[in-house]
Amino acid sequence: MAKNQPVGGQAPVVQRVRLRYAKRGPLRFTSHRDFARAFERALRRAAVPIAYSQGFTPHPKISYASAAPTGVGSEAEYLEIGLQAEVDPAQLIVALDAALSPGIDILEAVVAREGSSLADRIDASRWLIELPGIEPQAAADAVATFLAAPEVQVERMTKQGRRSFDARSAVTFFAVTKQSGAPSEAAAAPCAIIDLVVRQVTPAVRPDDVLSGLRVVAGLEPPVPPRVTRLAQGTLTPQGEIVDPLEADREDAPIGGH
Repeated sequence: MAKNQPVGGQAPVVQRVRLRYAKRGPLRFTSHRDFARAFERALRRAAVPIAYSQGFTPHPKISYASAAPTGVGSEAEYLEIGLQAEVDPAQLIVALDAALSPGIDILEAVVAREGSSLADRIDASRWLIELPGIEPQAAADAVATFLAAPEVQVERMTKQGRRSFDARSAVTFFAVTKQSGAPSEAAAAPCAIIDLVVRQVTPAVRPDDVLSGLRVVAGLEPPVPPRVTRLAQGTLTPQGEIVDPLEADREDAPIGGH
């Protein structure tokens, strides 16, 4: 970033920038709270002119959108920052990437246009689930059983205690894929790879809930922990495609080189 830019203070927001970033490798085990602290440190190290809230305990103006669960990798995490001075999005990518640990990678930065918030542009996620030790045909049979069920009740511990809910209704696409080159480059056989699209509902249905559903309806249980990666999130179209939430802001936006 340019030198002699003010950092901190409570000047008004003059620019809002939206970022897409990835959580890769061991950094997928970083909790959202830990990431938020690391990102704020990176903003300071990169001398980003972040704007702050008013009051006795000012906070940097950062808005996170639908963070992935701890232990899950992602190629499509999003946040928005409010700035008290304008920056070049391409330079912002370079500066933040240099200040963040490898595995947390800034992929894109666009200047936010007037309109809906990031949260309003996200109602579904696409996931890639690797199941080492599971034959693809066994996974395909379990998925077919799941999809044929009118509902699939699963349980999860929440802040309100243990809850039971239907994992089936949120799933809009669910299939075993022959896709190669998974993010973890899983090469051991057998390894079923599942393509999953889930709508945002309340309570949220996560990939581990869907895997619990496979165990409930088909007795499918991987011998080792699955590896889950979010590939995309955004607005689900009637055709089943997911529209990137940055699409409405993008105007020859710079893309990171990772």
